Amino acid sequence: MHGQGRPGLLPLDGPHPGITIVPWLRASMAPSRLTKHESRMHPGSSRRIEHSGGGGVPVSAFLAIDFETANYSRTSACAVGLVYVEGGRVVAERTLLIRPPCNQFTFTHIHGLSWDDVRDQPSFAESWPQIREYMERAEFLVAHNAAFDRGVLARCCEHYGLIAPARRFVCTVQLARARWNIRPTRLPDVCQRLGISLNHHEAGSDARACAEIALRASQEGWRP
Repeated sequence: MHGQGRPGLLPLDGPHPGITIVPWLRASMAPSRLTKHESRMHPGSSRRIEHSGGGGVPVSAFLAIDFETANYSRTSACAVGLVYVEGGRVVAERTLLIRPPCNQFTFTHIHGLSWDDVRDQPSFAESWPQIREYMERAEFLVAHNAAFDRGVLARCCEHYGLIAPARRFVCTVQLARARWNIRPTRLPDVCQRLGISLNHHEAGSDARACAEIALRASQEGWRP
Protein backbone atom coordinates (compact mmCIF):
# COMPACT_ATOMS: atom_id res chain seq x y z
CA MET A 1 0.00 0.00 0.00
CA HIS A 2 1.17 3.52 -0.66
CA GLY A 3 -0.05 6.90 0.69
CA GLN A 4 0.55 10.39 2.08
CA GLY A 5 0.01 12.70 5.04
CA ARG A 6 1.65 14.38 8.01
CA PRO A 7 0.47 14.15 11.63
CA GLY A 8 -3.20 14.08 10.74
CA LEU A 9 -4.86 13.22 14.03
CA LEU A 10 -8.35 14.49 14.55
CA PRO A 11 -8.28 18.21 15.44
CA LEU A 12 -8.43 19.03 19.13
CA ASP A 13 -11.25 21.49 18.58
CA GLY A 14 -14.41 19.48 17.90
CA PRO A 15 -17.05 18.55 17.69
CA HIS A 16 -16.51 15.15 16.09
CA PRO A 17 -19.80 13.25 16.37
CA GLY A 18 -19.25 9.62 17.30
CA ILE A 19 -15.49 9.98 17.76
CA THR A 20 -13.99 9.71 21.22
CA ILE A 21 -10.41 10.83 21.71
CA VAL A 22 -9.07 8.58 24.43
CA PRO A 23 -6.99 10.30 27.16
CA TRP A 24 -3.75 8.49 26.42
CA LEU A 25 -3.74 10.02 22.94
CA ARG A 26 -4.80 13.55 23.80
CA ALA A 27 -1.35 14.60 25.00
CA SER A 28 0.14 13.80 21.59
CA MET A 29 -2.46 15.70 19.61
CA ALA A 30 -0.88 19.14 19.45
CA PRO A 31 -1.90 20.92 16.23
CA SER A 32 0.72 20.71 13.49
CA ARG A 33 1.42 22.38 10.16
CA LEU A 34 -0.56 20.86 7.30
CA THR A 35 1.20 19.81 4.14
CA LYS A 36 -0.23 20.06 0.66
CA HIS A 37 -1.09 16.37 0.84
CA GLU A 38 -3.57 16.78 3.68
CA SER A 39 -5.88 18.64 1.30
CA ARG A 40 -6.07 15.40 -0.69
CA MET A 41 -6.79 13.20 2.31
CA HIS A 42 -9.97 11.13 2.15
CA PRO A 43 -13.00 13.18 3.27
CA GLY A 44 -14.81 12.21 6.44
CA SER A 45 -11.72 11.19 8.41
CA SER A 46 -13.39 12.25 11.66
CA ARG A 47 -16.63 10.40 11.13
CA ARG A 48 -17.81 7.40 13.09
CA ILE A 49 -17.99 4.13 11.20
CA GLU A 50 -21.65 3.18 11.09
CA HIS A 51 -22.94 -0.34 10.59
CA SER A 52 -26.35 -1.70 9.74
CA GLY A 53 -27.61 -5.09 10.74
CA GLY A 54 -25.79 -7.66 12.78
CA GLY A 55 -25.62 -7.81 16.54
CA GLY A 56 -22.20 -9.17 17.28
CA VAL A 57 -20.17 -8.17 20.29
CA PRO A 58 -17.45 -5.67 19.23
CA VAL A 59 -14.03 -7.15 18.64
CA SER A 60 -11.27 -6.23 21.05
CA ALA A 61 -9.13 -3.13 20.56
CA PHE A 62 -7.10 -3.21 17.36
CA LEU A 63 -4.97 -0.98 15.17
CA ALA A 64 -5.48 -0.81 11.41
CA ILE A 65 -2.19 0.14 9.77
CA ASP A 66 -1.06 0.95 6.24
CA PHE A 67 2.48 1.71 5.09
CA GLU A 68 3.49 3.35 1.84
CA THR A 69 7.06 2.90 0.63
CA ALA A 70 9.27 5.06 -1.55
CA ASN A 71 10.79 2.12 -3.41
CA TYR A 72 11.14 -1.66 -3.31
CA SER A 73 13.09 -1.63 -0.05
CA ARG A 74 10.98 -2.47 2.99
CA THR A 75 13.01 0.11 4.93
CA SER A 76 11.75 2.94 2.70
CA ALA A 77 8.49 3.71 4.53
CA CYS A 78 7.42 7.21 3.50
CA ALA A 79 3.94 7.33 5.06
CA VAL A 80 1.86 5.39 7.55
CA GLY A 81 -1.84 5.48 8.33
CA LEU A 82 -2.99 4.48 11.83
CA VAL A 83 -6.61 3.92 12.83
CA TYR A 84 -7.24 2.76 16.40
CA VAL A 85 -10.50 0.94 17.12
CA GLU A 86 -11.92 0.20 20.55
CA GLY A 87 -15.39 -0.90 21.62
CA GLY A 88 -16.51 -1.37 18.02
CA ARG A 89 -15.72 2.15 16.79
CA VAL A 90 -12.84 4.32 15.66
CA VAL A 91 -11.55 6.37 18.57
CA ALA A 92 -8.44 7.92 17.00
CA GLU A 93 -6.66 8.11 13.68
CA ARG A 94 -3.44 9.63 12.40
CA THR A 95 -1.48 9.81 9.17
CA LEU A 96 2.26 10.49 9.23
CA LEU A 97 4.75 11.37 6.54
CA ILE A 98 8.11 9.66 7.07
CA ARG A 99 11.53 10.51 5.65
CA PRO A 100 13.05 7.26 4.33
CA PRO A 101 16.79 6.52 4.62
CA CYS A 102 17.46 7.43 0.98
CA ASN A 103 15.95 9.81 -1.57
CA GLN A 104 15.12 7.21 -4.23
CA PHE A 105 11.39 7.30 -5.01
CA THR A 106 10.17 4.61 -7.38
CA PHE A 107 6.47 4.64 -6.47
CA THR A 108 5.60 8.33 -6.82
CA HIS A 109 3.23 7.40 -9.65
CA ILE A 110 1.29 5.23 -7.21
CA HIS A 111 0.99 7.33 -4.06
CA GLY A 112 1.93 10.78 -5.33
CA LEU A 113 4.74 11.33 -2.84
CA SER A 114 8.26 12.41 -3.75
CA TRP A 115 11.46 13.18 -1.87
CA ASP A 116 10.51 16.86 -1.80
CA ASP A 117 7.42 15.96 0.23
CA VAL A 118 9.31 14.10 2.94
CA ARG A 119 12.84 15.53 3.08
CA ASP A 120 11.95 17.69 6.10
CA GLN A 121 9.74 15.12 7.81
CA PRO A 122 10.73 12.90 10.76
CA SER A 123 12.51 9.63 10.09
CA PHE A 124 10.88 6.34 11.05
CA ALA A 125 12.90 6.32 14.28
CA GLU A 126 11.70 9.83 15.11
CA SER A 127 8.09 8.84 14.34
CA TRP A 128 8.34 5.56 16.21
CA PRO A 129 7.12 6.78 19.65
CA GLN A 130 3.78 7.76 18.11
CA ILE A 131 3.44 4.51 16.16
CA ARG A 132 4.45 2.41 19.16
CA GLU A 133 1.93 4.10 21.43
CA TYR A 134 -0.91 3.03 19.16
CA MET A 135 0.49 -0.49 18.85
CA GLU A 136 0.88 -0.97 22.58
CA ARG A 137 -2.80 -0.25 23.16
CA ALA A 138 -3.98 -2.66 20.45
CA GLU A 139 -4.49 -6.38 20.95
CA PHE A 140 -3.84 -7.09 17.27
CA LEU A 141 -3.08 -5.26 14.01
CA VAL A 142 -5.15 -5.21 10.82
CA ALA A 143 -3.78 -4.59 7.32
CA HIS A 144 -4.65 -5.36 3.71
CA ASN A 145 -2.05 -7.77 2.35
CA ALA A 146 -0.67 -7.91 5.87
CA ALA A 147 2.57 -9.59 4.84
CA PHE A 148 3.67 -6.35 3.20
CA ASP A 149 2.93 -4.08 6.16
CA ARG A 150 4.33 -6.59 8.63
CA GLY A 151 7.50 -6.73 6.55
CA VAL A 152 7.84 -2.93 6.38
CA LEU A 153 7.34 -2.65 10.13
CA ALA A 154 9.90 -5.37 10.85
CA ARG A 155 12.54 -4.07 8.45
CA CYS A 156 12.19 -0.43 9.55
CA CYS A 157 12.50 -1.46 13.19
CA GLU A 158 15.52 -3.60 12.38
CA HIS A 159 17.14 -0.79 10.37
CA TYR A 160 16.87 1.65 13.29
CA GLY A 161 17.49 -0.85 16.10
CA LEU A 162 13.94 -0.66 17.43
CA ILE A 163 11.83 -3.40 19.01
CA ALA A 164 8.17 -3.51 18.07
CA PRO A 165 5.53 -4.78 20.51
CA ALA A 166 4.63 -8.39 19.74
CA ARG A 167 1.29 -8.18 17.97
CA ARG A 168 -0.27 -10.56 15.50
CA PHE A 169 -1.60 -9.33 12.17
CA VAL A 170 -5.03 -9.98 10.70
CA CYS A 171 -5.05 -9.75 6.91
CA THR A 172 -8.20 -8.22 5.43
CA VAL A 173 -7.43 -9.89 2.09
CA GLN A 174 -7.86 -13.27 3.77
CA LEU A 175 -10.78 -12.01 5.85
CA ALA A 176 -12.67 -10.73 2.79
CA ARG A 177 -12.14 -14.03 0.95
CA ALA A 178 -13.18 -16.18 3.88
CA ARG A 179 -16.12 -14.06 5.00
CA TRP A 180 -17.64 -12.86 1.73
CA ASN A 181 -15.78 -14.82 -0.96
CA ILE A 182 -14.68 -11.55 -2.60
CA ARG A 183 -12.37 -12.06 -5.59
CA PRO A 184 -10.35 -10.31 -6.83
CA THR A 185 -9.46 -9.03 -3.38
CA ARG A 186 -7.63 -5.77 -4.04
CA LEU A 187 -8.61 -3.13 -1.51
CA PRO A 188 -10.71 -1.19 -4.07
CA ASP A 189 -12.56 -4.41 -4.96
CA VAL A 190 -13.39 -5.16 -1.33
CA CYS A 191 -14.43 -1.59 -0.62
CA GLN A 192 -16.68 -1.47 -3.68
CA ARG A 193 -18.37 -4.71 -2.67
CA LEU A 194 -18.94 -3.55 0.91
CA GLY A 195 -19.79 0.09 0.09
CA ILE A 196 -16.76 1.52 1.88
CA SER A 197 -15.32 4.86 0.73
CA LEU A 198 -11.67 4.76 -0.32
CA ASN A 199 -8.98 7.11 -1.61
CA HIS A 200 -6.67 4.29 -2.60
CA HIS A 201 -2.93 4.59 -1.85
CA GLU A 202 -3.50 7.38 0.67
CA ALA A 203 -2.21 5.76 3.84
CA GLY A 204 -4.88 7.11 6.18
CA SER A 205 -7.71 6.16 3.84
CA ASP A 206 -6.34 2.66 3.27
CA ALA A 207 -5.94 2.09 7.02
CA ARG A 208 -9.44 3.39 7.68
CA ALA A 209 -10.85 1.05 5.02
CA CYS A 210 -9.11 -1.89 6.70
CA ALA A 211 -10.67 -0.89 10.01
CA GLU A 212 -14.11 -0.75 8.39
CA ILE A 213 -13.67 -4.18 6.81
CA ALA A 214 -12.77 -5.71 10.18
CA LEU A 215 -15.64 -3.92 11.91
CA ARG A 216 -18.09 -5.01 9.23
CA ALA A 217 -17.00 -8.62 9.67
CA SER A 218 -17.29 -8.34 13.46
CA GLN A 219 -20.86 -7.13 13.09
CA GLU A 220 -21.57 -10.41 11.31
CA GLY A 221 -20.04 -12.48 14.07
CA TRP A 222 -16.38 -12.73 13.01
CA ARG A 223 -13.81 -12.95 15.78
CA PRO A 224 -10.04 -12.82 15.23
